[in-house]
Amino acid sequence: MVTRFSHVSAPSEPSRGVSHFRLASSARVLGRVHLGPGVHLAQGAVVCSPDGSVQLGAGSAVRENATVVGTARNPVTVGEKTSLGPRSLLLGATTGHLCEVGAGAILMPGSQLGDRCLVSEGALVPPGMWVPSDSVVVGRPARVVRRVDTGDLERLRMTRGGSLTLPEQPLTPFFAKDRAEDAPMGQLYSFRDKHPLVHPTATLFSSCEVTGDVIIGPGSIIGPGVRIVGESHVPLRIGAGVRIHANTVIHLQLGGSLVLEDGVLLGPGCVVHGCFVGANTVVEPGAILCDRSRLGRGCVVGAGSMVRAGTLFPDAAQVDGFPAVQTGFLSSLPPVPPWSLRPEDLPELRRVS
Repeated sequence: MVTRFSHVSAPSEPSRGVSHFRLASSARVLGRVHLGPGVHLAQGAVVCSPDGSVQLGAGSAVRENATVVGTARNPVTVGEKTSLGPRSLLLGATTGHLCEVGAGAILMPGSQLGDRCLVSEGALVPPGMWVPSDSVVVGRPARVVRRVDTGDLERLRMTRGGSLTLPEQPLTPFFAKDRAEDAPMGQLYSFRDKHPLVHPTATLFSSCEVTGDVIIGPGSIIGPGVRIVGESHVPLRIGAGVRIHANTVIHLQLGGSLVLEDGVLLGPGCVVHGCFVGANTVVEPGAILCDRSRLGRGCVVGAGSMVRAGTLFPDAAQVDGFPAVQTGFLSSLPPVPPWSLRPEDLPELRRVS
């Protein structure tokens, strides 16, 4: 089975049913995804579709390092000729046709865009928000500021081959897998004679890269497109049962320290510098943790938040904002979010069909 393509059409055998879509060599499709003709997955894009929970309409595009995650509870539907911008995150959300989602925007589970919606760069559409058709959306959290005008529609037309006509093409399933047998422990690199140490029960997807003095504990899951770089005088320590999701970047530079305690969950598209994250803390998608910050145990950091350098938060803190502030306390450990990879998902995401 062919699972990677570089600017070529997909195979056209009747059993696959999908023709003329483009999957860049560094893009990843995990699980079973339903595709229309003309879909484009650009470099570093990740589509995670357990239970066949992601549908990408004809002519849609998932741009560089964008991440799409569906679940049985929160499936994803992307309309025809809709574009998801670079480093955007779409998690259990739905978009209509002819939408434009800007770079770095985040669509949280249960949110819905109508047709011809324009979402600005860096916007955060919160869980459950419904955006009517022909809306322009900005902000964190997102708000509708106006309706699209003739200039907006003309720009949409020019970026879609001169036509806003919808192909109305049926979707067909495409099976793919992350080829763990090709690189069973991801891609591991030495730095200054220091080499990563990975527990044999950890799972590293083949497109992740781990460099330098890094320790990864038992049962941890390091997702596709993750980059972990340890170049300090002390190891970058990742505990047991940690889950680091697609296209997250973790970097420890010289002079700092970085610890992710047991059970930490980092959502897709996060950026984590030298900091301390306490056990069972959940860092939601697109958040940024800066150097010398510290999160206690059982915290939740809201999607798209930025924890400033040197900021300290206690155990069970609810943290949100840009920059982040404490907005409350949790009465119990945070639940596993719907976008999180589960150990039971792994066999399906690697299967061969």
